[in-house]
Amino acid sequence: MPRILNLEDILIRTEVKPGDIGYIIHLHGDMYKKEYNYGIEFEVYVAEGLVEFYRKYNKEYDKVWICEHQNKIIGFLLSEHRGDAAQFRYFIILPEYRGIGLGNKLMELFLQHIKNKNYKSAYLWTTKELVTASHLYKKYGFELSEEKKSDAFGKFVIEQRYHLHLS
Repeated sequence: MPRILNLEDILIRTEVKPGDIGYIIHLHGDMYKKEYNYGIEFEVYVAEGLVEFYRKYNKEYDKVWICEHQNKIIGFLLSEHRGDAAQFRYFIILPEYRGIGLGNKLMELFLQHIKNKNYKSAYLWTTKELVTASHLYKKYGFELSEEKKSDAFGKFVIEQRYHLHLS
């Protein structure tokens, strides 16, 4: 009988190591092609964004959460400083690691970080077809604030912006 995976089996680290950025880009390109038929344009978008993030990285305000299981990256999230707001970006969890509470854990770590840094708000961009992710965002107080048509990911999508106001 296979062993049941628990959240405690996952290591979450906040240090970027050599190879991480390329691997995170690969995970996005591969998974989003398989699950949503996104094209190479999406992978390029992720690559450009991660390179920009790393070049401007400010450890005082920016943060990454890299999830590993048995020395393999299986999830990722970053918080990027945008003035008095934090941008929630590149959230990904491999399918076989969903349903164990890792998404909730990452959301809680993100919210703890932005509250500790006294951000006034946070926002994220996603697409309308990512229904499960949108449900998670709403659960933690994010509200849909904008929609726009896009073909930037190699196919037609409705991009959605979610915003979270902090008191």
